[in-house]
Amino acid sequence: MTEIVLMSDPKVAAVPVQECGERLVNVRRGSHLLVDDRKQQDSAGTFAHLREGVLGRLLEAEARLPRGIRLLFVEGYRPPSLQRRYFDTYADRLRAGHPQWSPGQVRSAASRYVSPPEIAPHSAGAAVDLTLADADGRELDLGTRMNATPEESAGACYTHAADISAEARSHRDVLCTALTAVGLVNYPTEWWHWSYGDRYWALQTGAPAARYGPVELG
Repeated sequence: MTEIVLMSDPKVAAVPVQECGERLVNVRRGSHLLVDDRKQQDSAGTFAHLREGVLGRLLEAEARLPRGIRLLFVEGYRPPSLQRRYFDTYADRLRAGHPQWSPGQVRSAASRYVSPPEIAPHSAGAAVDLTLADADGRELDLGTRMNATPEESAGACYTHAADISAEARSHRDVLCTALTAVGLVNYPTEWWHWSYGDRYWALQTGAPAARYGPVELG
């Protein structure tokens, strides 16, 4: 397996940002994406926003899916304050379970599941958590529930985990093929997390700079 670069890696933070100023748009307006509301309460509706260019790529990806399969959008933009809360909560849980770990170990382990707030792709409107659904909107099996932690799933949340069913592997391959084709990159510890234009994307693709930095939804 190719070595996984975690969000906490200094190489990610070292990528410069050349903010292009592209607006955040509501994916529920003017697009046909299937949107799940499981994050509605947490983010007061901000979850359904993305940079305009990222949304365009998702729509293109959906057009590439096999007949009868749709993208199911779960979360896009995440306010920096919410990202901080998610990261701190998970880090606290890891710290309690592993009191012998150093702060660096806690930060690295936490970043498998939640990005450090200062470089978070979600807070740039550049990342999306999504899965697949059938034509009737029923979520397909991709091996774990969305947002399963590495501890809960015994590592099956990793995109290329071996210990999942053939059906789940097939569905992950479909998702990966469609999203990679339109320029998005996956965070390998989370099969559902994809991004475009952020620092992690720039590092993975060799772009000289990220197009999108952290932004507040106005």
